[in-house]
Amino acid sequence: MRPSRHARLRRGLAWLATMICAATLLPAAAAADNPIIQHIHTADPAPLVHNGRVYLYTGHDEDNSTWFTMKEWRVWSSADMVNWTDHGSPMNLATFTWASANAWAGQAIERNGKFYWYVPTTNRATGRYAIGVAVSDSPTGPFKDALGHPLAENGEIDPTVFIDDNGQAYLYWGNPNLWYVKLNPDMISFTGSPAKIPLTTAGFGTRPDGGNRPTLFEEGPWVYKRNGLYYNVFAAKCCSEFIGYSTAPGPTGPWTYRGTVMPTQGSSFTNHPGIVDFQGGSYFFYHNGALPGGGGFTRSVAVEKFGYRADGTLPTITMSSTGAPQVAALDPYTRQEAETIAWGSGIETEVSSEGGMNVSHIENGDWIKVKGVAFGAGAVSFTTRVASATGGGDVELRLDGPTGTLVGKCGVRGTGGWQNWATVSCPVTGASGTHDLYLRFTGGGGFLFNLNWWQFGAR
Repeated sequence: MRPSRHARLRRGLAWLATMICAATLLPAAAAADNPIIQHIHTADPAPLVHNGRVYLYTGHDEDNSTWFTMKEWRVWSSADMVNWTDHGSPMNLATFTWASANAWAGQAIERNGKFYWYVPTTNRATGRYAIGVAVSDSPTGPFKDALGHPLAENGEIDPTVFIDDNGQAYLYWGNPNLWYVKLNPDMISFTGSPAKIPLTTAGFGTRPDGGNRPTLFEEGPWVYKRNGLYYNVFAAKCCSEFIGYSTAPGPTGPWTYRGTVMPTQGSSFTNHPGIVDFQGGSYFFYHNGALPGGGGFTRSVAVEKFGYRADGTLPTITMSSTGAPQVAALDPYTRQEAETIAWGSGIETEVSSEGGMNVSHIENGDWIKVKGVAFGAGAVSFTTRVASATGGGDVELRLDGPTGTLVGKCGVRGTGGWQNWATVSCPVTGASGTHDLYLRFTGGGGFLFNLNWWQFGAR
């Protein structure tokens, strides 16, 4: 039998999916869309808007972790803030030949057509935390080590990067201190030495327990500029952390502490902010431990939409299971990757021999939800790309719930291998208007088939 990498998480999600399924049967209930990734544990979100999509860079907590056991970074993207495409892992510890452990919280940025991803990890030679930088021609990678050695190393973590209006790029990082450098135009070097930003109580709040860390600043800074004001949003206090923020008239200060963005809540004792504007809205990314088996070492990324106050201050944002509203409906008449998912039950993903990723480890009763699908006047057919090393099964097309109205069923037969791909089609009846689409998978025991992409045919 094909081995599953995430058996415990799959079982927990099956239970959670049952609860969500029950909720969809209640007319007034809204199904959960947070956390936005369910088939693996994710942490430390870093969003980037590029060419009409939000790209989300995250860490990956290994299943059943009892520490921050993280070996790779992951990339996701969305055009509508609810259906997220899994782009896999374009960078891991092996990308940096000098790194030994700890694929922790980083951030990516685009400049002159290249994408630079700054991450903390442990330098094998020194045993200290260091900041590496990788580069790619695509937001989804693959990324390669830009230097072959750390960009900066002083034993501290969690880089954030932004480019000011005048073109000057800044890299900040730190725990327990807060450091910065002015990056050179090549984005992979800087002149001089890292400088400390003074952590004053006026700038970063007063820690109740005082001691060697008098301010609230803990880690995970996220620095950006909006309407001429500089923001530093950060994980505050420990432990458990909340998200606080400070503002300044310039990129290095002087900073003024402004208060709480997200209070301590959820079942993770850490949190990590990421903020972007997209399609006229503002979005706050964070992590919690909301999935089954989740906690401080098995975290999951979530998102909320918010609005700035008139004076530019940030509101207090509360974690929810609802998530952000959908920006625009999804077009089923263009090819959609199967790994574009609002919610999944039981499934996993893997690298596809045809490029990108595919949905894998599908068993009887598993399903995928794709939110807000605009069928318009009506669909007449469904085509999908499948592979199976067993006898296959069926793809049921259902509306508004995993046991909702059945509008089509595509049979999948064995193709001779999990990466031996074939295209199958079936008729569709009754799919019109805008609905949540559920691809429900049925068949015998064991793993049934893989799914690479799908597309509906219009009336």
